[in-house]
Amino acid sequence: MFTTNQESIMGKKSLKYIKYTLLIILVMLTIAIIFGISMGARVHYGDNPLALNWDNEGPYIFFKNDRVLDVYYIKRNNDGGYYSKRQDYPIDSLVLATSYYPLDNTSFDVEIKTDFEIPKSIYNDNNKILAISDIESNYKTFRDFLKNNKVIDHNLNWTFGKGHLVLVGDFIDRGYFTTQVLWFIYKLEQEAEKQGGNVHYIIGNHELKMMYGNYGATDHKYRDIASIIGKNEIDLYSKNSLIGTWLASKNAIELINGNLFVHGGIHPDLAESKLTLEEMNQVMRASYYQAFDPESSKIQDKLLISNKTGPSWYRGYFKDGLTQQQVELGLNKFNAKSVIVGHTLQAKVNRLYDDKVIGIDVSHPNDDHKLWPEGKSEGLLIVGDKYYRVFNNGEKQEL
Repeated sequence: MFTTNQESIMGKKSLKYIKYTLLIILVMLTIAIIFGISMGARVHYGDNPLALNWDNEGPYIFFKNDRVLDVYYIKRNNDGGYYSKRQDYPIDSLVLATSYYPLDNTSFDVEIKTDFEIPKSIYNDNNKILAISDIESNYKTFRDFLKNNKVIDHNLNWTFGKGHLVLVGDFIDRGYFTTQVLWFIYKLEQEAEKQGGNVHYIIGNHELKMMYGNYGATDHKYRDIASIIGKNEIDLYSKNSLIGTWLASKNAIELINGNLFVHGGIHPDLAESKLTLEEMNQVMRASYYQAFDPESSKIQDKLLISNKTGPSWYRGYFKDGLTQQQVELGLNKFNAKSVIVGHTLQAKVNRLYDDKVIGIDVSHPNDDHKLWPEGKSEGLLIVGDKYYRVFNNGEKQEL
């Protein structure tokens, strides 16, 4: 039998063991939290019920034939359910549509046009550039960032003059307000053009996913919306939808004032391609409604369309341990002084590889639910040869 003294000693050892075990667990948990936050992990702890209000959701516009547009809005029934309200318009008539945002009971109007020009691949002027990426359907976050950085006024009108607003991919998918974000970009594009400015919508991998019909990351809201208007989800961004046709006209890579803008990045092997920037965009646009075939033997398919090496997918700047020479191979091909990318999450807008690569994908605030830690929007401002990290409150810091 144990003596009282022996029992006391064993009790102290057990307590010491428990303390050490708890300390180790606490240290490991702290490390896991820090690592998770550094990789962009956040805790979802609250939803805004207004996000489930679909009354006045829309518009959803489709080509009925070469002369008529079908325009749909979602309306609430008296019993709390929803139905679609449809109206036909001659394709050459003036159609003013309204996009409603339920979280703050606001809306904006947009003039519908059906002819879309393919954007240029290269722009040269001395006008300033503001770039932001990976908004992921967070309309309010996007809208307020533009307000505070004087791209638009409080009435949502373009005030950036002849400047370039560059949207570096993944503005849609994941969230509740894809439709609002797309029509907002559509509206700003028209207003910028009237003032000699430009809105550049660079296609990211989530834009590609939605055109391919890959809705694994899409909120179920859009499956239900499609059902209400008598469509399948893939119809919402198909070649027969107006917004899909507009989206499919966009480039995946553009060179603006010597800066290359692309969602993912430029694989070093692209430097060996004889294709011009314009030709690369042509190849990629032709693939927007056709997912990559891994059995393809075409080198341009493997480099431009692959979900590993394609410009909308590539993560090599951050994952492959590239050398400075490898990074500059792709830039030299296009006579670019830097490449600005989204896609791979960063703690903040920052420069890498002797300032040749600038990553601008950050953790933005979420419109429809609360996250911890709360995201803070950032973007990139380029004025001449100076680069600034810009914040949601309109302040800026030179990089």
